[in-house]
Amino acid sequence: MFKKIIVLLVIVAIAITSCSDDFLETKPTDAISSNDALASAENMALILNGLHRLLYVQPQTLLSGGDSYRSGNHYWVPMGDNLAGGLIHSAPANNLGWQDETRWISHNLETSRTTKQLWYQRYHIIASANAIINKAAEGTIPEDAKMKEIIGQAYTYRAYAYLSLVQHYAKGYLIGNPATDPGVPLLFSSEAPFTSEPRSTVEVIYDQCMSDVNTAIDYFKDATSRPTGNAFDKSQLNIDVAYGLKARIALNMGDWRTAADAAKLAREDYPLMDEDDWKSGFNTTLLPEVIWGSNVISTETTYFRSYFYLMSNTFNGSQVRNNPKIMDKRLYAQIPDTDYRKDQFLKDAPNSNLSASNGEGGWENNTNPIYTTEEEFDAEIDRLASVYGWTSAHNTHPYMHVKMRNKAPGTTDPDDIILMRSSEMYLIEAEAEAMLDNISAAQNALKPLGEERDNAYDVTIYDTKEKLIEHIKFQRALELWGEGFLYTDKIRWDEGIDHAANGGSGASADLYQSGFQQARPSVNDEWIFKIPQEEIDANPNLGPEDQN
Repeated sequence: MFKKIIVLLVIVAIAITSCSDDFLETKPTDAISSNDALASAENMALILNGLHRLLYVQPQTLLSGGDSYRSGNHYWVPMGDNLAGGLIHSAPANNLGWQDETRWISHNLETSRTTKQLWYQRYHIIASANAIINKAAEGTIPEDAKMKEIIGQAYTYRAYAYLSLVQHYAKGYLIGNPATDPGVPLLFSSEAPFTSEPRSTVEVIYDQCMSDVNTAIDYFKDATSRPTGNAFDKSQLNIDVAYGLKARIALNMGDWRTAADAAKLAREDYPLMDEDDWKSGFNTTLLPEVIWGSNVISTETTYFRSYFYLMSNTFNGSQVRNNPKIMDKRLYAQIPDTDYRKDQFLKDAPNSNLSASNGEGGWENNTNPIYTTEEEFDAEIDRLASVYGWTSAHNTHPYMHVKMRNKAPGTTDPDDIILMRSSEMYLIEAEAEAMLDNISAAQNALKPLGEERDNAYDVTIYDTKEKLIEHIKFQRALELWGEGFLYTDKIRWDEGIDHAANGGSGASADLYQSGFQQARPSVNDEWIFKIPQEEIDANPNLGPEDQN
């Protein structure tokens, strides 16, 4: 199985210890054994550091057969908003497949880079986690506090990877029949030939995720604590990450009580950001809300493959300059003026792009009455560039966002990727309590977040389950905008895509093509990613009948 999987931990160990000349000279890549890499807790920690790095590097730097077109979570995280229509493109642009996702002509193609690289990257994580888990099970290395931390991280990583796989390559738990719907193959081996089981059911995969994350929590309880104070520290998985992942798993299973309780535990030590932090650009794991994130080291500059290149409006790349990303106009209309998050979406930015899909680019096509002269129009374009740091070559567009901004705007410098925040945990808790008809508990979960963001917030007006659920959907769409949750949210809520409804989102039907409208996931299997054809061809336990 998995002909593209190699002994990842070996390459990781070399990557992390590359400054040791003796090690490299005496242990070439093809000669290092698994025993060397798994000989001690210290070596296993290097494997974990390699997994932290694997989340965001260009894969050809670590993986045999990888290419540079998808840099891990730089691509997969914002893809959740791009694919589901929350992150809206305003114009055609050089995109390396990024606009293919909006058009729904990539994830549903079994030979696409998207289906292939997401599949193999997540199974690489599983294979490396297995190596640690299986070695620990032998009992030859004492399980002291440091070793328990390593084992806890390995189980958490495996749960994370399986959850990602089953959410993309199988039907949603709550909209299908999880006991019979095909999920993904389970893989427990840690060495070639990486023979998997056949596709397990969706329920079996979710049960495996929950089992792994519970085991991780048990190990973390007696483990060394995660260091604090350095951006890299948040790359390490700890008990809070495990609780947060447990909350996500349970939420998507409809295990509401477990979701609410785990979310509350996950967020305890991560205070909500204030206005200054929320408006600072979402570019560092040092923000107080961040429970987990990838600290992207400067030597791993991914240039035109990075998160901020794909969805920020300040990165200096043609895909950004020519194609400002905008918010759905219908979502913007719901934001109260008293909510400071509204400031990060520029409704009245001039449309300076002559290639804009709405045909309103340039002063000659201006429809905004606040600009009465071309001088005013041009002056505002210049002012925005001076405030947010993009270059004179960057286009502007109404409803463009400035939520995510690279630390050095107008450059190609790398920035961190935020993977889990405490705001998400408040929203998981609120949704779960609402689904349990616990109105006051759901209100109490929403209140701290709502009152921090909106100085006129009154949670008491959401006094029924129906009102609460609709308000939670709004809060998730706004608070987590651009952070990749919309795809799985729509599957859980069984909501389709319709950019034309209710006055329109601002997206162009000509640009979006098939992605402009899609029926809800329960009746539309196009939401499910195709299994890579290479996997169908190579895996003896999969056949053509297993293709989604």
